[in-house]
Amino acid sequence: MSEANTPQTPELSQDGLAEDLARADLYGLLANLFFQPPDQMLLDQISASENSEAQDNQAPLANAWMNLVEAAKNSKSSDWKAEYDSSFLGVGKPNVFLYGSYYLAGHLHEKPLLDIRRSLLQFGLEASDSVAETEDHIAALFEVMRYLIAGEDAGVSNLTNQRVFFNDHIRPWYDDLCDAIDADPETHLYKSVSALTREFLAIESQSFDMV
Repeated sequence: MSEANTPQTPELSQDGLAEDLARADLYGLLANLFFQPPDQMLLDQISASENSEAQDNQAPLANAWMNLVEAAKNSKSSDWKAEYDSSFLGVGKPNVFLYGSYYLAGHLHEKPLLDIRRSLLQFGLEASDSVAETEDHIAALFEVMRYLIAGEDAGVSNLTNQRVFFNDHIRPWYDDLCDAIDADPETHLYKSVSALTREFLAIESQSFDMV
């Protein structure tokens, strides 16, 4: 994928940054967690974000974040890698597919992937030879959202394109992905990622409905 679609090492938001930057950061973090298992540096970064204000906040998104913090604090990167490999890669059919085509069409590399590629062409984005995953991988879609929020080209990175891309290519199936992760008996750590994804995208859905 192009730079916009290649998961980057995320930088967590600092206090006082704009809401849109925080959204972009969270999309970037989730893209990284779904693209590959987190390394120890990222787990330490997540663990260090714990604070009393977040602990006292009973909002669903804050609770989901604190659950991820607890999972990061009480695990090692090797634990996440073992679970990622077991649940999302596996031998043959993985326990959980991370591709939109599977949930929308029942098979990989179907029409939903072509629809995403058409949208990316409109944004001037295209696949990079350095990334093996197809554009309907959830990490790639989250990276596109990060770009549409934080990119410098206002003609592409704007609220209208965010809403259309999210509603067309993420909203129809993210709940099914989270359900699959939650139902997988071999998934434990990634249930915290699933919960954060579900809560965050529910807020995104509500926000886009108001646009």
